[in-house]
Amino acid sequence: MADLGVILGDLAAETQTIDDVVAGLPASDWARPTPAEGWTIAHQIAHLAWTDEKSLISAAHPEDWQGEVEKLLQIGENYVDAGAAEGAEKAPRQLLADWRTGRAALADALAAVPEGQKLPWYGPPMSAASMATARMMETWAHGQDIFDALGLVREPTMRLWHITRFGTRTRDFAFKLHSLAPPAEQFRVELTAPDGSTWAFGPEDAEQRLTGSAVDFCLLITQRRHRDDTDLVATGDGVDEWLGIAQAFAGPPGAGRKPGQFA
Repeated sequence: MADLGVILGDLAAETQTIDDVVAGLPASDWARPTPAEGWTIAHQIAHLAWTDEKSLISAAHPEDWQGEVEKLLQIGENYVDAGAAEGAEKAPRQLLADWRTGRAALADALAAVPEGQKLPWYGPPMSAASMATARMMETWAHGQDIFDALGLVREPTMRLWHITRFGTRTRDFAFKLHSLAPPAEQFRVELTAPDGSTWAFGPEDAEQRLTGSAVDFCLLITQRRHRDDTDLVATGDGVDEWLGIAQAFAGPPGAGRKPGQFA
């Protein structure tokens, strides 16, 4: 079972890594375009703050969740872009302060969720540990967009374990998102961790297998790199198909990145 305290600690560390990068940027750099079309660095931070805010409603005030969903339905299917655009209009210093306040409040709220309680979300309800892991995944992914926009190389950490586990657990979600039946059989996933060890998921005797680096797997399932630009190797038609549609985040199928975009 996932340890919520460990996940929250790693989430705080991952978030601080991004905070350290953007806190020292001049205001002009907050308007720098990122690989996400139409999104600047300010949009990326605003989106993280926006999602933290929605997560806080789910964790601390689940009775208000249905009303929140109804408000978003009134905005339309572009509510995510609208939220990011609204936040990006703030002055960088204010946006950064709001993000810091919101993520701290969310961490406290998640830590206080009773064990076994499920939290409402846009998809299926999830545990506090799952929500914290999802925040880790998304924080890392949007952080990658910021690092790419600035031309910086991010040092991988063992915190990626949370994202790799989340990525394997969202396999069936990716197939269903594309109106495809998930494979009946389990896959074996073996990934090389940043320290050179192996992270393995699924039965050892599975015929269909995926191997490669944990970093590239995380880049793939968050759609921050095209599969052609990773070292991932698929054995089996089902795994091969998964690599083409993998998506760990909620929402409609993403556009992903183009082959060679970061060469």
